[in-house]
Amino acid sequence: MKSISGKHLCKILEKKGWELKNIRGSHHVYMKQGRKERISVPVHGNKDLKIGLLKAIMKIAELKGDEI
Repeated sequence: MKSISGKHLCKILEKKGWELKNIRGSHHVYMKQGRKERISVPVHGNKDLKIGLLKAIMKIAELKGDEI
């Protein structure tokens, strides 16, 4: 699996219906109607996210590898 930046992941989440609710420093917090979970994405310029964090966010957001 390739790694992507936080900026790119934010765009993908927004296409999937997740809404940006809050920004605290460099962390963008997303929520979706009808879901309890919230997703916090660290956006540090174009720096890639670590694989473990990316996989955890993909699991919560129900994203598949080919959608990245």
